[in-house]
Formats: sequence, structure tokens, C-alpha cells
Amino acid sequence: MLVPILLFLLGLVLLIKGGDWFVDGATVIARKFHLPDILIGATVVSIGTTLPEVMVSATSAVGGHGEIAYGNAIGSIICNTALIAAITITFKPAKVDRDTMKLPVIFFFIASVLYCLVAYLLGYFYWWVGAILLAIFVVYMFLSVRKALKTPQIREDDPAEGVSNKQFIKSIILLVVGAALIAIGADLLVDNGIIIAEALGVPEAVIALTFIAIGTSLPELVTAITSLVKGHGSLSLGNIIGANIFNLVLVSGLSTVLSPFPVPNNNQIWGINSSLVIDLPIMMLVMVLLTIPSLIRGKLSRWQGIVLLTVYAGFCALQFTI
Repeated sequence: MLVPILLFLLGLVLLIKGGDWFVDGATVIARKFHLPDILIGATVVSIGTTLPEVMVSATSAVGGHGEIAYGNAIGSIICNTALIAAITITFKPAKVDRDTMKLPVIFFFIASVLYCLVAYLLGYFYWWVGAILLAIFVVYMFLSVRKALKTPQIREDDPAEGVSNKQFIKSIILLVVGAALIAIGADLLVDNGIIIAEALGVPEAVIALTFIAIGTSLPELVTAITSLVKGHGSLSLGNIIGANIFNLVLVSGLSTVLSPFPVPNNNQIWGINSSLVIDLPIMMLVMVLLTIPSLIRGKLSRWQGIVLLTVYAGFCALQFTI
């Protein structure tokens, strides 16, 4: 048991350092190209911090464990929104750029509606469903980059002219190395976290939606905290929303194409698959609570963070009781 604990702690250290370097690299690139922090967060940073989910879900699907790929994607979205974003909002509410936020929010709900329709009506994620999700990912990235190029943000207090070629190259190296450390650290955390959890007698169904989801969402948590400390709150919010999109269209899309799988049916409530009663509705609910009030009012409020944390606590309690 000592070795898994030590490897778990090593993974945590790698995650923290990787998150620090990743944010540093991303913000320098944002300055260089006059890009808003929230856009960088919703694209480049989100891909980097979603790498653990991609690896875990793809490996699980290919290995015949579709329930882990499914639970990891949904659980990570709920964790990102109702735990990570909630902590960020509770401690430091901030204004949001509604114009920049609209695109990732619209794409998330397009993907989530498709995901839910497949789950409720078909009950099976066929390869063509994964192909559609991956196509949505490509379109989202294309539109995000095009929007960034059309609407550059020039900041007088942080001009791109201050970024030398040497700093730019260093930022790219930090971005790549940071992503690698995040991926390795998350892998160590998940693998050894599962070993520790199983040794403590935690059910496998709970591990998929909670422990694995939390483990693969740790990069988002580390990035969110690091972004706040460094004064880049918009980068944190953009990363979380972008990561949620990628969990649906990239993580789920790739897993489904590689190995189609049915909607897991480990437990039932009122004779209905518990995932359809609890997991998917809560996934939609927490994103509505995070995004809709923010788009209407142009800012995040502390009450959103408190409500989201309450919802997450209830979600985790349900996973251990059903």
C-alpha cells in the first residue's frame, strides 16, 4: 500500500508543477497574439488539461470498459462545473466577457443535447455518434480560432510587443512540458487512486463517476487555482467551459469511435437507469447554473458557487447510496 500512496503523491506534485508551467506558457501566447485569456483557456489550455480524460477514456473503451469512458466524461463535467468552477466562483467572483463566452456555451449545449438524445432514445453509443461528436469538435476549434483572429484583444498594460522571440519559444516549451507533466501526473493519480480506493472497499461504479472523474479533473483544478493566483480568472473559466466541451466531443467522441458501447446500467431508480435519472440531468443542471446567469448578468456571483457546491455534495452522496 505504501508504493501506491507514494506514486499518488508524486502524481500530485507533477500535476501542480505542470499546471503552473502550462498557465505561464498559455498566457504569454495570449499576449503575443493579442488573444483574450478566456479564449486561450477554452481552446489551448482546455486541450492540455483534458489529456488525462482522453487517455483514460480511450484506454477504457478499447479495453472493453465503456462504462468507465462514459462515467469519466460525465463525471468530469459535473466535477469541473460543480466543484472546480464552484470553488473558483465562491472565493473570487468576477466579470465575464459575454461575447467570448457565447461560442463555447452554445457548442456545449449542442453537444450535450445530442449526447442526451442518444442516451435516452438509443441507449447505445454507435461509432457514427462518435464521428459526429468529433466533427463538432473540429467545427468548434475552427470557429474559435477564426473568432480570435477577427477580434484580437490589445491590452495596454500587457502589450504583445513586450514578448520577445526567446520568451515566445520558452512559452511553447513550457506549454508542451506542462501538458506532459499534467498527463503523467494525472495517470499516476488515477491508477494509484483506484488501487487505494479498491483497497478501502469502494464500489467500481462509484469509482468511475467520482474517483476517476475527480482524478482526471485535477488538472483543471490545478489550472484554475494557478490562474486565480496569477490573476487570470478568465483563463480559469474559459478552461473549465472548454474542458467540458472536450469531455463530450473529444473524449466521448474518440472513445465511441474506437469502441462503441451501451449506456451503463449499474443501478436503477424507479425502474429506470440511474444514469438517465441522475447523472445526465445533473450534468445539464450544473452547466445551466454556471453559464446562463453569467451570460444574462455579465458576471459570476458567489451564490452560484455555493449552489453548485451543494449540488455536487448531493451528487456524491447519491453515488454512495443508490
